[in-house]
Amino acid sequence: MSPEALSRLLQLASPALPVGAYSYSGGLEAAVETGLVHDAASAERWIGDVLAHSVARMEAPVLLRLLQAFREGAPAQQWNDRFLASRETAELRAETVQMGYSLERLLVDLGLGTTGVEEPAFPAAFAFAAARWQIDPASALVAYLWAWIENQVMAAVKAVPLGQTDGQRILLSLGSRLVEVAGCASGLDDGDLGNFAPGLALLSSRHETQYSRLFRS
Repeated sequence: MSPEALSRLLQLASPALPVGAYSYSGGLEAAVETGLVHDAASAERWIGDVLAHSVARMEAPVLLRLLQAFREGAPAQQWNDRFLASRETAELRAETVQMGYSLERLLVDLGLGTTGVEEPAFPAAFAFAAARWQIDPASALVAYLWAWIENQVMAAVKAVPLGQTDGQRILLSLGSRLVEVAGCASGLDDGDLGNFAPGLALLSSRHETQYSRLFRS
């Protein structure tokens, strides 16, 4: 990867990217509320399980297909629609749509143009930027996964709460799995994609009416 492509990739994966990711926990806050996540070990287990059983089997392979579509100039709408249909609660769907909208607006302001996708989810906008900046798919996927676990850990640090050192230990541990997760995602056929995480779906639904909360999901 060229130094320029690397700098663009770091920009895409940065928590400073103004897409509002910090305001979402992706269901983690509801797990804290129920006591399923209550310390560093349980936070790492929760994040790791969602990564392995949900993100790696749907979000990550869809991102790769969106990247391929944008690189080849092929239609991307079907994969965006499929990803949106996989969001199991109103909160999770609203999260990815809001982040996708914010990132696309930023890309327009940066001169990259638009995705051409109706109601782009966050993976679609991310894939479009990576394709326009000529970032190779494998690196783009690992960076996307890193940004996802970093946001989850930041949410855990605030909501559990955890110390900063605990957060860094979790990032070090989960970060070491990302190449394996990316490899798993890249090896899935279209018919193998799935998002079966009933515990996450149930807790996300409960979060919609949770009395006290810090996050929007």
